[in-house]
Amino acid sequence: MLAKAVTVVPEPDSIAGGLSFEPKWDGFRCIVLRDGDQVELASRGSKPLTRYFPEVVRAVLAHLPRRCVIDAELVVRAGLPGAQRLDWESLSQRIHPADSRVQRLARETPAELICFDILALGEDDLTEMPFGDRRQRLESALSSLPADAPIHLTRTTKD
Repeated sequence: MLAKAVTVVPEPDSIAGGLSFEPKWDGFRCIVLRDGDQVELASRGSKPLTRYFPEVVRAVLAHLPRRCVIDAELVVRAGLPGAQRLDWESLSQRIHPADSRVQRLARETPAELICFDILALGEDDLTEMPFGDRRQRLESALSSLPADAPIHLTRTTKD
């Protein structure tokens, strides 16, 4: 799914199956592919992002199911606690050819993952399921995340 501008917010029941609404995150769209100890972070255009976000790879290994494909957004926060904002400039600086800089920026401006859809879990391809059912599977898969994990479930509403 891609965000698109509209002149009015559609009614939740304006299409079969209904609609849900979620924030538009200011980050890099990222497909997370995990198969055991192997993790790949890919952009929407299939460009590899894995090497630029080693802290996110570690978080995926620590917190996501052993086999999954999750649609998410990579973001970087900046500011004082309680007044943080997403920092596009810091995020865009993370794409750098020098490994030493990648490692330094991973410490100085760590990225986080905001999950909004699950496309596969274990051996199950979920892409043919209605979004509401996939959302329930995603909520279940992320239900045991510790509060300080750099992986989050996006909020949604039907209102």
